[in-house]
Amino acid sequence: MLPDSGHIQEVEIEWRNRKRLREGKEALPPLYTAEDAEKCMELFVPVKYDQIIDIDENIKLRYNDAGHMLGSAIIEIWITENGITKKIVFTGDLGNNDIPLLDSPTMIDNADYLVMESTYGGRLHIRNDDKATLFLKIVTETLDKGGTVVIPSFAVGRTQEILFELDKLKDTEGQTEEFYKQYEKLMKAPVYVDSPLAISATEIFRENMDLFEEEVKQRIQKGNNPLEFPGLKFTKTTEESKALNESNESSIIISASGMCEVGRIKHHLKHNLWNPNSTILFVGYQAPGTLGRSIVEGAKKVKIFGEEIAVNARIEYIEGYSGHADQEWLMNFIYSFITKPKHIFLVHGEPEGQIILKEKILQETNIPVTIPDLGETYELTENDVKIISKVDVRDKYKYVRLEIIERLEALKEGIEGMESVIKEEKLTEDVQDEEIAKLNDKIKQLEQQISNIMN
Repeated sequence: MLPDSGHIQEVEIEWRNRKRLREGKEALPPLYTAEDAEKCMELFVPVKYDQIIDIDENIKLRYNDAGHMLGSAIIEIWITENGITKKIVFTGDLGNNDIPLLDSPTMIDNADYLVMESTYGGRLHIRNDDKATLFLKIVTETLDKGGTVVIPSFAVGRTQEILFELDKLKDTEGQTEEFYKQYEKLMKAPVYVDSPLAISATEIFRENMDLFEEEVKQRIQKGNNPLEFPGLKFTKTTEESKALNESNESSIIISASGMCEVGRIKHHLKHNLWNPNSTILFVGYQAPGTLGRSIVEGAKKVKIFGEEIAVNARIEYIEGYSGHADQEWLMNFIYSFITKPKHIFLVHGEPEGQIILKEKILQETNIPVTIPDLGETYELTENDVKIISKVDVRDKYKYVRLEIIERLEALKEGIEGMESVIKEEKLTEDVQDEEIAKLNDKIKQLEQQISNIMN
């Protein structure tokens, strides 16, 4: 993942630098490169789950399977200070309990303190036992119209789960004749995994099948590899990726990134969002502020590479593919402790969900809960948890300053994109004078808002 991230840094800055050079500005270096990432990989040391590692005489730790993605871990840390040993458990991202390929998260017996994620702390996943059938219905309806199904998918985890679900469909018993017709249509359609990282990750899944859940292991032992089936194709090169959008063939394209922010998925969205025959099928969490979230929430138009694209495609979101535990399973993780933690810290969640989960924990377990803020340092004493320092307000606003700069960059790109759209679509002779006048008034209002900011 790191080299892939480095490659994205290089590609994104190359695109941005072309623009900067046209403006007479100096080119910027990438934050880091794929080569930097490859070199830093030499510093990593792999460890196995359930192996106690001594950092020094006062600190030891153990990784446990978090069930979120292949290799993800809950970490237990024992720290001895002044002759007293305390144990802190940090969950990292906890997996959804019904991820088909991976084992469920390891339950921990005891902890003095628990630091726990809260991504879905305020909600329950819909228990979607029929997600594969729903997936099949959406896909075949799109193929019947001659459209393309574009699936923005996280390269590691969700992509492999979708491949597993597609493979598993053929073994579903007691289905209708219509189901088998749909399945036959699906099996004739090409399924493209268009992400170099997803291809590499799928290979790593193949090499680590001992970490799969028991049912999947049994399927593999019978000679049925869930990550291989007829019609599955991997597109490695940029040229192969571009060819997908130049083809009139109905197909399924699984491409990263899952939130549509970077990578090849943006090109596939640009070529399919406007098409009413195509479907954009979301299968994972979409964070606020991302392109994926805008589309899921019903945006009529979105901007991709500075161009405004109409959202005419069918937009679907299938519950049940999330890689994160919901409120129920976060609570089950807490319930599983034989010796309950003295205090729980909630991290990695949106404020509303964190507050809901905090109230649920207090109500159900009576364990004290803290939602830490940026830059706070806590001291964990025998009988208390207290803040011993907070981030300086000026430092805190440093991040707001960075956000303003990013927003200005996005706004500048938006205005440039708006200029081309207005010239090409709004100032043509067939547009009514009344519409031109309204547009002129809106631009005047925009000028006034910019003037107000400057003053």
